[in-house]
Amino acid sequence: MLRVFLAFVFVFFNLQASSCKGGYNSCRQKVIDSKSIQNSTLLVPLKKHQRVVFSTTIPHAKILKYDPFLSLYLIEDKKGFRYPFRINMRTPLGVAAVNDKMAIEGKIVKKQIGLNSFATFSEPLFYPSILTNSCCALEGIVTPRGIIEKEYIKRFLKVKKVEYGDIGIRVEDKKNRVVVKAFNPFLKDNPFRVGDCILKLDGIKVKDASTFMRKILFSKVGLTHKIEIKRASKILTCKVKTKKRRGGGYLSDTFLEFLGISFDKNLNIIAIKKKAQKYQLKLGDKLLQVNLKDVTNEEDILKNISQNKKESHLLFQRDNFQFFIRLN
Repeated sequence: MLRVFLAFVFVFFNLQASSCKGGYNSCRQKVIDSKSIQNSTLLVPLKKHQRVVFSTTIPHAKILKYDPFLSLYLIEDKKGFRYPFRINMRTPLGVAAVNDKMAIEGKIVKKQIGLNSFATFSEPLFYPSILTNSCCALEGIVTPRGIIEKEYIKRFLKVKKVEYGDIGIRVEDKKNRVVVKAFNPFLKDNPFRVGDCILKLDGIKVKDASTFMRKILFSKVGLTHKIEIKRASKILTCKVKTKKRRGGGYLSDTFLEFLGISFDKNLNIIAIKKKAQKYQLKLGDKLLQVNLKDVTNEEDILKNISQNKKESHLLFQRDNFQFFIRLN
């Protein structure tokens, strides 16, 4: 019985080795043969005559699915490709950033934390390219902001409707703890505060911000979570219901999206939903201050808006005219 088992293991690993023959040079050739890079756009062939596309502009193809947060599209590929890329969900022995010209080996040095902080690589990245293991299985997609990791790509392909969960906080790793760095003051009965340490999620110890945010984002909207936190010297347990995420990634993320207001990277308003019309804002209005503090980017807004739970004062500029609005 032992001989049979050892023989099976030997055959299995030889098949694995043969399927990975050529290493990253084969992966580069596969990118070329599959035409995964066209006009500086990434179009990775998958099974069922489909391609996953990273693009900040709408592809000229039949779109099957779209993730506006990650700028991912699933499009129809009528011709298909005989050897499509698969997503590797095992721990790889090594990875490389690969395009049609080169392959650079390295490793992920910082995991993707939610939608706003993409993964980083040990070597300089070049766009467009993909991250693969030595068997040319997909490990991630390289974007100008960093790497979208395979877990997010797999979920995008799996779900029928693209949406993410939100419990009204943004977190970071700080001194081996997962710490709340911003909270949504417009979310009713939001129990969190800046500086809270997240200890447990649904009874399971929280080890890092990457895993915690992924579990929240991938959870079903409406699902209730039990979260244990440490605030100063107190241990608290709170129950929160998952809401629908409104911003993040390639969409603005300032918590004001929860009220129906969205911005571009220069903090000019680009969308005003019906529920926000009562503030009498206009497209193009530029946000200058939050709670009397100057803001120049989304991080500034998140930080300053989290300092006042009851209400926020925003200073806007329209042409040469400046005005305040109050949110509560």
